[in-house]
Amino acid sequence: MKKHFQRFRVRSTTAALAVLFAANAWAVDPFTVRDIRVEGLQRVEPGTIFASLPFRIGEQYNDEKGSAAIRALFDLGLFKDVRLEVSGDVLVVVVEERPTVAEVDFSGMREFDKDALRKALREIGLTEGRPFDQSLADRAVQELKRQYINKSLYGAEIETTLTPVERNRVNLTFTITEGQPARIKEIHVNGNHAFSESTLRGLFELDTGGWLSWYTKSDRYSRTKLNADLETLKSYYLARGYLEFHIDSTQVAISPDKQDISITVNVTEGEPYVVTGVRLEGNYLGKDDEFKSLVTIQPGEPYNADRVTQTTKAFTDYFGKFGFAFAQVEARPQIDRAKHEVGFVIAADPSRRAYVRKVNISGNSRTRDEVIRREFRQFESSWYDGDRIKLSRDRVDRLGYFKEVNIDTSDVPGAPDQVDLNLSVTEKPTGSLQLGAGFSSADKLSLSFSIKQENAFGSGNYLGMEVNTSKYNRTIAFTSVDPYFTPDGISRSIDIYHRSSRPYEDQGGNYRLVTSGAGLRFGVPFSEVDTVFFGGALERMTIEPGTNIPAAYLAYAEQYGYTSNVVPLTVGWSRDSRDSALTPNSGRYQRVSGELGVAGSGRYLRTNYQFQQYVPLSKKFTLAFNTELGYGKGLGGQAFPVFKNFYSGGLGSVRGFEQGTLGPRDVTGSVIGGAKKITLNGELVAPFPGAGNDKSLRIFGFIDAGNVYGENDKMDLAQMRASTGVGLSWISPVGPLRIAIAHPVRKFAGDRIQKLQFQIGTSF
Repeated sequence: MKKHFQRFRVRSTTAALAVLFAANAWAVDPFTVRDIRVEGLQRVEPGTIFASLPFRIGEQYNDEKGSAAIRALFDLGLFKDVRLEVSGDVLVVVVEERPTVAEVDFSGMREFDKDALRKALREIGLTEGRPFDQSLADRAVQELKRQYINKSLYGAEIETTLTPVERNRVNLTFTITEGQPARIKEIHVNGNHAFSESTLRGLFELDTGGWLSWYTKSDRYSRTKLNADLETLKSYYLARGYLEFHIDSTQVAISPDKQDISITVNVTEGEPYVVTGVRLEGNYLGKDDEFKSLVTIQPGEPYNADRVTQTTKAFTDYFGKFGFAFAQVEARPQIDRAKHEVGFVIAADPSRRAYVRKVNISGNSRTRDEVIRREFRQFESSWYDGDRIKLSRDRVDRLGYFKEVNIDTSDVPGAPDQVDLNLSVTEKPTGSLQLGAGFSSADKLSLSFSIKQENAFGSGNYLGMEVNTSKYNRTIAFTSVDPYFTPDGISRSIDIYHRSSRPYEDQGGNYRLVTSGAGLRFGVPFSEVDTVFFGGALERMTIEPGTNIPAAYLAYAEQYGYTSNVVPLTVGWSRDSRDSALTPNSGRYQRVSGELGVAGSGRYLRTNYQFQQYVPLSKKFTLAFNTELGYGKGLGGQAFPVFKNFYSGGLGSVRGFEQGTLGPRDVTGSVIGGAKKITLNGELVAPFPGAGNDKSLRIFGFIDAGNVYGENDKMDLAQMRASTGVGLSWISPVGPLRIAIAHPVRKFAGDRIQKLQFQIGTSF
């Protein structure tokens, strides 16, 4: 019986509807396929079609296989229309390809980076060269709207435009009308009695705006920020005795024009509770007294949720010290609502002891694994030790290569006594450019800069270059540091430098002090916080004579020659416990260094000591102190080399005075430095008005004092200079910027004054 020509066609947005349509309306009798032809292809390879068909030449075709074929071809996402035509015993597959995306562009966008969005669309398959999918375009529009809402741009409108081009391609354009961001007009807290509404609003990062809102964007609503503020509000009450405080509801209302936002927070304070006592229950490994010493909850004081959390965490950490990674600690309150009192029972179950099977590291796309692993003090296949894990995390964080460092544990399936440690890091740029400048009547504009890479090529090594173009001091120096020159953590530093300088003086002159040299230094870690440095160098120091050369330099040259070759040996010690190198709020930093000239034409001793202390007065205010002492002395009957003199004044010492102009002067009036130095600094650091708690932008008031003294001079404190002033600290994209306006409050005739100074890349 001759088979009649039959055709069935499917146009559907889903394969299921296509199959249903084909099965019900265009059924054909089963037959053996003699040949298969494909029509309509432009870019898709025929092999892609044949590989998706559920039958081959010589096999039997039926309606069920036809439906499966249509569904498989639609699932490829390459076609917008598929037809199967049967002519005798030949099956013809007719397809209409989807247009491919020729270009993706954005119009009217200011809030986001176009390249970053193109990359995000590429990850979901909406990019140049891929078939266009309307569902992906719709998904992209919804995600864009969500991102704009996160930036308080509620009125943002997005339109998608498809423009056909040759060869069945389309240009995809997202046209965006961003509009103006919605601003927080008012914030209200209802139900508060113990604390004023202004006090509670002051806890929030969100606010109604101020003159600096263009920078902080604190008046732009964000659900994430509001949730964080609500947690801050809750913690504030719970830390002050209000055990039953809770937030009833939060209403966020937006005006019809989508420009103003009102936030209302309804709370129930409850009554303040007093702690009556703390009792321990459970297994404390026979160390009950040691655990009791960790309790920070004090009977007779108001309930404080922070102390409860600190106590339970301290217990958990202490269990971890003995290998009990799965210890369960619970603080159970026993509330007496009639007396407004609460007692606590701290129940503990150490569970089972565990050891670490593996340490997994993720997020380090640039930094090598070995750079991170060598900082670990918790080793694989060793007993779990909470102290060592915390120390490992802190050491990785102190590398300074990462924005975030997080560590957690995961169970090992089938091994109840094992855990894996998972360390995740978020890398940050480790290269930096540091700039400094000063203005004065003598030096006019002096510039200095340094460029450094703290994690060169992801190896953990440091490479740096320093250049100074000052009229009076010119420097070029190269430094390389390998922090793990040996597997035990001994570091090696190589320095090559050339410095040309002359002291500040009123009259012109062209004499110079030139120092060229190279040094090698090693650092030996004696503990987790203490490092001892030692090394040596070869230096060639030259006095280049010229006009107005100070008599002191001539006297030194006549006695020891205009050129001196010196072999100095160095030794030093440092300890750093600051909580941050950029914006420290607490901790201490100490550094001691000594330099001894042992060979060549110079015999001398030069020492330096620096001490910094940071005292947190509150969450916002910090007191900072800095002390620096220097002492030098000639040995073997020789004078202290003029090349090694200390200088003071200006940035990094006593602000308000020109850089390096304090201390002894020659008979000609030229500043020549001295063998003794003292510097004292004090700062009160506070948030910048209008910037909230933003630590990247802060102001500070300061008091500085110091001076430099000659080798044979008495360190007379009455001769110390002093200044006071205010400044601005900003963590800029190129490093920490500090601007200071200083007023000398103790000065002497002939002192050089420089009231405005700024610098990028230093602290004090």
